[in-house]
Amino acid sequence: MSAEHRGGTPAIELYGSELLRAAERPHRQRTLRAVDHHGHELPLALERYVGQPSHEEAGVLDRAVSPVLDIGCGPGRHALALAQRGVMAVGLDIAPLAVQLARRRGAVVIQGSIFDQVPGAGSWGSALLLDGNIGIGGQPAELLARVARLLRPDGLILIEVEPRGAPSRALRVSLHTGSAQSQSFPWARLGMDGLAAIAAAAGCTIVEHWHSGDRWFAALRAAAA
Repeated sequence: MSAEHRGGTPAIELYGSELLRAAERPHRQRTLRAVDHHGHELPLALERYVGQPSHEEAGVLDRAVSPVLDIGCGPGRHALALAQRGVMAVGLDIAPLAVQLARRRGAVVIQGSIFDQVPGAGSWGSALLLDGNIGIGGQPAELLARVARLLRPDGLILIEVEPRGAPSRALRVSLHTGSAQSQSFPWARLGMDGLAAIAAAAGCTIVEHWHSGDRWFAALRAAAA
């Protein structure tokens, strides 16, 4: 979630409060929606975020190398699942209520932005950018380059992208409920077809890409200097 906003409730507040509601009342009908500046709705799966990792996500976690930085961790389900496997994992999220929820569930989480100082720079074994988090900041190449600098030389960036045929684009997005609308923030969507160019611009190479069910993933490594 970006810290840049224009007009309305701060997005990180609206997002965090709706996450707490989803965790406390999992069967309650969700009203939170993410809408871009064209009026198109983006995927937003709060029930998934507060649940357990899916079969598709388990395949990503199988590839994670300790220590793992889970970027945009939300309620921390991936960091928790990795810890249960005996893999050291730390979540990172800018939303205070999401961090509060993740810690309450037992995850180790840092509150902050990926673009600010992150402990352990240069020593992380892998980083996760799942659930659309490649969109953080609205510039995927910039984000990947930043994440690559946090990893050790053989580190992996494990990301989720959109399927082949899906366009890649920068957006401005706001969050909506039945009674509130957030300030807008920059976001991006990255399709599989656009990944190679974005990875190259970030100084990364694609090690592997795969899909499981209807979800698409890739593993990237910083190109050797």
